[in-house]
Amino acid sequence: NLEEDNVGAAIFGEDNENIKEGSTVKRTGRIVEVPVGRALIGRVVDAIGQPIDGKGPITTDTYSKVEIKAPGIVQRKSVHEPMQTGLKAIDSMVPIGRGQRELIIGDRQTGKTAVAMDTIINQKGGDVVCIYVAIGQKRSTVAQVVSKLTEHGAMGYTIVVAATASESAPLQFIAPYTGVIMGEFFRDSGKHALIVYDDLSKQAVAYRQLSLLLRRPPGREAYPGDVFYLHSRLLERACKVSDELGAGSLTALPIIETHAGDVSAYIPTNV
Repeated sequence: NLEEDNVGAAIFGEDNENIKEGSTVKRTGRIVEVPVGRALIGRVVDAIGQPIDGKGPITTDTYSKVEIKAPGIVQRKSVHEPMQTGLKAIDSMVPIGRGQRELIIGDRQTGKTAVAMDTIINQKGGDVVCIYVAIGQKRSTVAQVVSKLTEHGAMGYTIVVAATASESAPLQFIAPYTGVIMGEFFRDSGKHALIVYDDLSKQAVAYRQLSLLLRRPPGREAYPGDVFYLHSRLLERACKVSDELGAGSLTALPIIETHAGDVSAYIPTNV
């Protein structure tokens, strides 16, 4: 936030003890960047792309900005290739295409994550790179997801981005954008990628917390006015690109948690 007499800043990371009143702040002249590329496959990283799985550093010299513009209409192609989920009810009745965005919505403990996990596991032996973004979940839950993917041999083509409930709001807010830029690397290389956001309700809550601390005007349910743009600019980056750009695709499966089955609440209608 740029005000006349002050600047509001969000701190990424846990090293807050060394920051005190009167500390000197310098600009790097660079926007937030994260590592991308094949070196991340099979790894568990945090919201700024740093490994948290204890398997050593990630060796890549390719970095991308987390916030970039979504491809325009001319750069896109119609969705025409199927993305098999492995669930007969979905694949036969409401099939998902490569480059599509399909919302998984429901109350807690209704199997939303299970649907997404089955879809990731079903890509085994194919040409799809999967990215699972965990936002605001317990560390034990993320560990269960990773162990299940490992058990089924799915970590060989999957990247897990985790911003757990114990991490700060800025990290929970930025995690989906970190995940999508990793997927866009494969999309722009002419390959196919699948990204799961689990879940965007918690990202909206983190963004609300961040916006209120930065003294931005609150709107309905205390969410800021640009909470729609928060999710729309994220989901628009999942698409099928034209043949001239390599004909790659990025398919998005955002998850939204409802309360008492209310699909017409503020954030569910937003997505």
